[in-house]
Amino acid sequence: MFSPIALFGILIVSCLMSVAILGSLHRAAVPGIGRWSVGYALFAVASSAVLLAGDQPHPVAIVGITFIAFVAVLVLVQGTRQFFGMRPVRHAELAAVALAYAAVVYFTCVSPSNEMRVLLISVAMAYGRIAVGTLVLRHSPREGARYASRFVTAAAYLGAGVHVARFVSVLFGAVPPVTYLQPSPWNVLLLGVAIVSFPCMSIGLVMLAHDRIVKKMEHLATIDELTGALMRRAFMAKANSLVSHALLTGKPLSIAILDIDNFKAVNDGFGHAIGDRTLTRVASVVLGQLRPCDLFGRLGGEEFAIVFVNARKNEAAELTDALRLAVEQSPGDGPRCTLSAGVDRVLRDDTLERAMARADAALYAAKAMGRNRVVTAAEGALRDVA
Repeated sequence: MFSPIALFGILIVSCLMSVAILGSLHRAAVPGIGRWSVGYALFAVASSAVLLAGDQPHPVAIVGITFIAFVAVLVLVQGTRQFFGMRPVRHAELAAVALAYAAVVYFTCVSPSNEMRVLLISVAMAYGRIAVGTLVLRHSPREGARYASRFVTAAAYLGAGVHVARFVSVLFGAVPPVTYLQPSPWNVLLLGVAIVSFPCMSIGLVMLAHDRIVKKMEHLATIDELTGALMRRAFMAKANSLVSHALLTGKPLSIAILDIDNFKAVNDGFGHAIGDRTLTRVASVVLGQLRPCDLFGRLGGEEFAIVFVNARKNEAAELTDALRLAVEQSPGDGPRCTLSAGVDRVLRDDTLERAMARADAALYAAKAMGRNRVVTAAEGALRDVA
């Protein structure tokens, strides 16, 4: 059977490994990782202090170790809130933990009671595990990270169950309120389960952080930071999927190619900073007007594309013209901004590239006709306009 000393040694090593792994992710700027690292470091310090204090610790040592452990619990819970974009510090929580710690000090130094001290510490430790597990369970996204969130929740609730079992057994006198280092079978069993669940919880937190980093990288790879539109590669991939689905189901699909008029003159006359603000303003107006089902991407420079789902060519032209008017009328502190656009529909046995080429040709026709207008391909019908 493992001795409590060996188990605490394992706990210390696992906490330090958790600190090292979480610390390696610190540069990714994921919220909460810093607090998680501090929490596990504090638990390593508290566990080391337990070993140094021995199985008959001095009251001062008990008070000091308890303080470190309580702070570690708070920091872990706060880090989990911060990870999910919540305000980390809760005043009611701080007050409750402070009250529990004051009670521990009282039952250690003023009116010594091992039973009350064990009960209070068990409640605090159980609360920390339950809080972390519940936060992860409630706030993890439904898509992605489901395995990691369930892993963290299971480990956290398992650890909480150990502290609850310790609380109940001491409360009803089933076992004496022994210290953590006393080698009774019940103490070793509870300590072993608690220690196994603790590094499992940290592994789950690392998985959550890794999933957040992956999503951040995917976002950077697919979304244009300046405009919020899909980048060309991501747009083409999603647009191809929409074209395939439309051809399979027979539902109408249309494509518009948009270009900001005289954008080079804006850059040359006002500078690239104003040009970037113009791009941002135009994209913001378009994104604000688009239907949720439509797809918006930046093809490069000042050229954008839209896939109108379940829309015939004339409907797409009307929607595009509404976008043109919204951009023209949008307020801004930069130069006046207008759009030209070409529109066409996806034909039977068509490809995305061919449909985009026809819409692009219609865009050039709109430019040749004086800009600030929408032209449909094939018919060359003029919709405008200024």
